Amino acid sequence: MNMFKGIDWRSPEMLLILMAVSMPISFGVWQALLNNFVIERAAFTGVEIGILQSLREIPGFMAFAAVLLLVFMREQTLALVSLLLLGLGTALTGFFPTEVGLYCTTVLMSIGFHYYETVNQSLSLQWFDKKTAAHKLGKLVAVRSFASLVAFGLVWLALDVAGIAMELVYLLGGGITILITLFCWRWFRQFPEKVEQHKKLILRKRYWLYYALTFMGGARRQIFVVFAGFLMVEKFGFSAGEISLLFLANGFLNMLLAPKIGKLIGHWGERRALTLEYIGLMLVFGAYAFVSDPWIAVGLYILDHILFSMAIAQKTYLQKIADPKDMASTAGVAFSINHIAAVVLPAAYGLLWIFSPAAVFLTGAAMAGVSLVLARMVPEHPAPGMEVIWQKGEAAGQPS
Repeated sequence: MNMFKGIDWRSPEMLLILMAVSMPISFGVWQALLNNFVIERAAFTGVEIGILQSLREIPGFMAFAAVLLLVFMREQTLALVSLLLLGLGTALTGFFPTEVGLYCTTVLMSIGFHYYETVNQSLSLQWFDKKTAAHKLGKLVAVRSFASLVAFGLVWLALDVAGIAMELVYLLGGGITILITLFCWRWFRQFPEKVEQHKKLILRKRYWLYYALTFMGGARRQIFVVFAGFLMVEKFGFSAGEISLLFLANGFLNMLLAPKIGKLIGHWGERRALTLEYIGLMLVFGAYAFVSDPWIAVGLYILDHILFSMAIAQKTYLQKIADPKDMASTAGVAFSINHIAAVVLPAAYGLLWIFSPAAVFLTGAAMAGVSLVLARMVPEHPAPGMEVIWQKGEAAGQPS
């Protein structure tokens, strides 16, 4: 593949690529099987799935603790430990098909997933140059999408072709992540840190717009992650194999489009990219509320997934305005902010779902509207001291 051209096979970028492969294998299998597994094996309703998803987000809310762990281990080590926990939690999921069992394995898997995502964002923004970061982040999204294709293809082949039980598919997906992670541990040396990171929690007033965008993104993301897939199974009767094929289509399109989206963000700038994302999400969520045709729902699901690739712009916005020493701390704080609403919304919306599924998606459209207002405050050329625009040509926000 062109994305590997000219890459040193023992470089930090190659490590990021292999970790980007490892994570979606487990998470993709977990995600593709979840709705069917909990309904068929544990008789979950919208209430239980909402509680499970709220529990899954608690480690995300606690992501700020990743910064505190850097006192005891390097970021690179923490990323690999987190991937091992993700793989273990996924591998065990199929063997505990009860309400409490699924809650426990979900939390274990989620600790690994969220701590990896926190540290991975910090490492990526430190190791990539600002001029090429958007494109390289797009390449990593493409790699993750390719790995997701493998995971979803594995699920489809195992269930619909080979007739393998879901329990064993969970074990296989988690086991592959563990093996790739152990290989990374032995193959790559500990890379030196370009800038020593703060090992304490830091909140800066001048990052407030990034925090606000992150909070709103976490709130509306839950509606897509939790209820868009649940809609497919509950309303339209999609099987686990069909859901896997849908994820395959998403992964294939993201593999092709993510690097191009990254280049587009580098050319357009964060303000225009985020504006496009939020306008698109308003339309998609509004359509979800009233969709009655399964094929239209499939189209909306795919478009929804593509639009989320535009969130690369949030990361590059932070990279342009932040002190390099703040990357690890800010990534942890941002993940916690991202999950404040995520801890509460799935359970609350699980109850709302019983009365009105349409209302769930309409509130998502409203959240995208708030994000759009915030996006218009992002400067055309963000930089320290130029973090926010309030009105025509006026910049606000000074380093603190």
